[in-house]
Order: sequence, then C-alpha cells, then structure tokens
Amino acid sequence: MRKVNIIIAIVLLLMVGAGTFLFSVYGNLVKSFIYPPQENVNILVLGKGGVGHEAPDLTDTVIFISISDKKISLISLPRDIWVPEIRAKLNSAYYWGKLPLTKTTVQKMVGVPIQYGLVIDFSGFKKIVDSLGGVEVEVQNAFTDEKYPIAGKENDSCMPCRYETVKFKKGKQIMDGETALKFVRSRNAEGDEGTDAARAARQQLVIDAIKNKVVSNPWKILALKNAVMQSLETDIDSNVLAGIRVFD
Repeated sequence: MRKVNIIIAIVLLLMVGAGTFLFSVYGNLVKSFIYPPQENVNILVLGKGGVGHEAPDLTDTVIFISISDKKISLISLPRDIWVPEIRAKLNSAYYWGKLPLTKTTVQKMVGVPIQYGLVIDFSGFKKIVDSLGGVEVEVQNAFTDEKYPIAGKENDSCMPCRYETVKFKKGKQIMDGETALKFVRSRNAEGDEGTDAARAARQQLVIDAIKNKVVSNPWKILALKNAVMQSLETDIDSNVLAGIRVFD
C-alpha cells in the first residue's frame, strides 16, 4: 500500500495545497518510490482548472518539492512571476509547453534539476472524493460566498450570471466531490472565512476527512487508487506507475 499512499499524497497536495502536512508524513516514502535511487528527488507539482474552466491550462498552483534523506523542502512559486524567456507569466508555461517547458522554466528559477512533474485538475479532486462515497467534514464556521465562479460562465456578458451562491452551515456534514471542491475553493465569503488562512484551514479539514475515510474503510483504497490514476498527468515512467499495486 506504500506506493499508492505516495501517489495519493501527491495528488492531494496538488488539489488542496496542503503539502507541508502530507509530505511531512510521506516524504521519505516518495523518495524511496523513485527509481533509480537519487540523493535528492525534485518534483514539480501543478494544479489547473481543466476542461470547462476559463483558461483551463493556466496553473493556479505551482509548487517545487525537494526531498532528501534529512529534510523535505517546499517552495510555492507565485503564479504571476514574469518569465522573460517565454514573455509571459509563470502560470502560462504549461499552456505554452506542458510539463517539459514548465519544468525547464522552474529549473532555471530554483537552480537545480527537476526529475519529475505531476498535474491534476479540479475534476480529478472531485473524482477522488466521489470514489470514497463522499467524506464527512466538520465545518468549523458557517459562511456564505455569493461570488463562487460557475465553470464555463467566466465570460458571460451578464456579470451576476457568472457566479453562484454557496452556503455552509457549522457542524458535521457529508460532502460529495462537487461540494467538497466548493468548500476548499471558496474565497469570497464575508469576514474571516474570506481570508487565505481560513481557506487553508478548510483544505486541511477535507484532507483529514479523506484520510479518515480511507483509514476507516480500507477496502475503498482500490477505488481511490483508480480515481487518482485516471486523473493524474505525470512524466514518471509508465512502467513504474503500472507496477503500483494496492496491497504491496
């Protein structure tokens, strides 16, 4: 099950941006997963909107991860960094040249080689949650976001038509993939829940909910693995991925 956990950890990092927690748990496993063994393993992880979203190949999440025997370092790179070589912002590198160009671009920024890259989109996150039959999340604070973007309507001439209102009550509730995505992405609520800190806290709640669901229902691991593998774009050798088994 070790290798499956590695892939799950990386995917969750991409989707909800809580890498410090996940890689503090799985970092050494990620390093041991790479073949052939290397002193340092550097991974670029990208999160994008995907099909049905405005500019689906622009990357909202760009994280450089370096894993050694002694520590795990994560650098979250601002998406709006100007890159002279491509005459565009960093978040458009994937649009222009997919993983190869993005890896080359970030390598020049950080000054070290990047061996591997991984990409996932919003639909992948929803598949992961739905593969588990939903997750139970304890909402800490009720909030309402009246400007949650509707996929595919970003350029609607009717401004109010671009958004929907999402509401969450305080307390435990079962969330499917769509609901969980809204919960972790919402950024326009009034008050404290509209802050980046609150959004990060909600993301952590969903990670914990996914972890708890898998721990309490280990037979769900196969479905989770399938959802992850269907949603992941990576340049890790296909033979390595094909060798991943649920119960190693």
